[in-house]
Amino acid sequence: MSEAQVVRASHGEKAETVAAIHERLKSAKMAIVTEYRGLSVAQMTRLRREIRDASGEYQVIKNTLVRRALDGTAFGDLEKLLEGPNGWVFAYDDPVVLSKALVKFGDDRLAIKGGVFEGRFLDPAGVKVLSQMPSKPELQAKLLAMINAPATQLVRLIQEPGARMVRLLESVRKSKSE
Repeated sequence: MSEAQVVRASHGEKAETVAAIHERLKSAKMAIVTEYRGLSVAQMTRLRREIRDASGEYQVIKNTLVRRALDGTAFGDLEKLLEGPNGWVFAYDDPVVLSKALVKFGDDRLAIKGGVFEGRFLDPAGVKVLSQMPSKPELQAKLLAMINAPATQLVRLIQEPGARMVRLLESVRKSKSE
């Protein structure tokens, strides 16, 4: 195999990688850029597991490949963060749950550089604010409680006259037995 064929093969592999990253970006609801310096292999494995549990993905990708993949996506603002070693977090389901897991993990060891959520650039403070919001399941539970509250109150209101009668009869029974 000649040297020119080796170079072409590597260009083909790079093109496939750029296309795969582009597809991830198109399907992601949020992307966050982190600096992973200082993480051990065990810590990196734990981080990837926690992010995967939150319906996300963590990858270390070369900046030149990401720069090409960002073209034509809603995540173009992240190009200004492409300096140094970067880890990319892609959120596919609930971005709030993923940002909570990321902020919880990355107190001192993982520096969040920024992210994009719904087309808006988030600085590190914005990602932390997002992580403090209630998650989708929490909001659904609150909504369900609000929907059920009037029905619960109505049932109590309907049952109250009968309950008063029972309490009155019980007090009369106790007074006669004394």
